[in-house]
Amino acid sequence: MFTAILHHTPSWVWWLLAGLVALGWSQSRDRLLTLQRATLLPLAMVGLSLYGLSSAFGWGTEPLTAWVAGAAAALAAVHAAGGWRGFEWQASARRVFVPGSWMPMVTILGVFGIKFAVGVMLAMQPALRSQAAFIGAVALVYGVFSGLFFSRGIASWQAGRHALRAGRA
Repeated sequence: MFTAILHHTPSWVWWLLAGLVALGWSQSRDRLLTLQRATLLPLAMVGLSLYGLSSAFGWGTEPLTAWVAGAAAALAAVHAAGGWRGFEWQASARRVFVPGSWMPMVTILGVFGIKFAVGVMLAMQPALRSQAAFIGAVALVYGVFSGLFFSRGIASWQAGRHALRAGRA
């Protein structure tokens, strides 16, 4: 069955996976980015998460509530753990220093994996589309990944905002 799933997966999915792995790999290196660019990936991944949710289940109250709960839980957990460390404003370059991390790779592949798995499960068992427990679990996981990405974007903006407010930009 596993080989049948892989065989019936469109080739563009594998190209997308390769691109996402390359993107995740690039996040493992330290970089200097504009505030806008530093928040682009987190916002894009939140958008991809919401797209995955809506394409599978629509924009109903239940999936969105579970998604928000997952995102809020992840944001709270990251905050409790001390947030993303090492983000700082480089005034001379007018850029945010973004330390390399493998966590974006994990979250990127997590969103891809959930989207892929949900697509396979819904193709094999369409009735899952209307099961509240399945919808809630998937939406919650999408929300957790979104919260992780969103917290990284917040760390970038906080680094820049504090410097701009203090007049060090």
